[in-house]
Amino acid sequence: MRFGEYSLRICVLGAGAWGTALAIHLSKLHPTKLWARDSGHVSGMKKAKSNPLYLGDFKFPSFLEISDDINFALSDIDIIVCAVPTAGFRKILKLINEINQSAPVIWANKGLEQGSAKLPHEIAFEELGDPKKNNRDWGVVSGPSFAAELVRSLPTALTLATTSKETTIFAANIFHHHNLRVYTSQDVVGASVGGALKNVIAIASGISDGMGFGNNARAALITRGLAEISRFGSYLGANPDTFSGLAGSGDLVLTCTGEYSRNREVGIQLAKGETLKAILSNLGHVAEGVYTATEVIRRIDNTEIEMPITSEVNNVVQLGKPPKDAVFDLLGRSIKPEN
Repeated sequence: MRFGEYSLRICVLGAGAWGTALAIHLSKLHPTKLWARDSGHVSGMKKAKSNPLYLGDFKFPSFLEISDDINFALSDIDIIVCAVPTAGFRKILKLINEINQSAPVIWANKGLEQGSAKLPHEIAFEELGDPKKNNRDWGVVSGPSFAAELVRSLPTALTLATTSKETTIFAANIFHHHNLRVYTSQDVVGASVGGALKNVIAIASGISDGMGFGNNARAALITRGLAEISRFGSYLGANPDTFSGLAGSGDLVLTCTGEYSRNREVGIQLAKGETLKAILSNLGHVAEGVYTATEVIRRIDNTEIEMPITSEVNNVVQLGKPPKDAVFDLLGRSIKPEN
């Protein structure tokens, strides 16, 4: 890595809305490669000089190069930004480790791996190794952020946490420019947890909004949802302070209230009686909260951790429980201390 150079070479893996938005932002200052698996998608982006499939007609800067060649994308670079869905995260880390074993990896995906219930930082530890032993750092960038607003140059703030202070500062300086402000952290666990579980609470918020339950109900769900996220994070060793920051409450509030929130939209459509299969088919994007709810419930099985909102979301999306019943079952729970 060339920490002293102004212009650094970046690779962004994953050309969905968020990966493309990050690539556009990063390439305003640094030569950046954006990789997508689908050659047809890449061809379309090269022709349009934008990503109409996922991000509309926002034009690519001159420093942005598009490719479907993973070997080319990962060669001769200083940092890797991974924005593939969590379902493909392990596979892409295996490829990274085969091709480029030195550049730090910063991921932007959020969720738990289906089947294993592991968070991105746990997958990274398994596939990239212990950074204390192999000198290969990795981390996460997370926070309240919609792709459509970042590319429109609207003010955005994110948290960036990695496995070393040096790499955190190095990576933060690559992201921190123009309309994007970055705050640093060493709590990779907390940032991963906050980014994953907020999607589940957003589905609950969408169900509430879709049923017309009003502002009081939404505020209660967000607040109690944050308590569940903090509870789960503490169980995994996260710093509790992280959940009052951008990667915790900030991301949660945005995802539960914002018009671009895919997970909130899933909840709204469920409240209207649409089937999950139809909702996901029409959405056209990944809604991580659908699968995250199931994996969180799997993760806390045989523990004393209480996550009633997450549990009811799982009951709705996986077991077919009527959304109205789930809401009233939450309201009917016995009186408990708030904390």
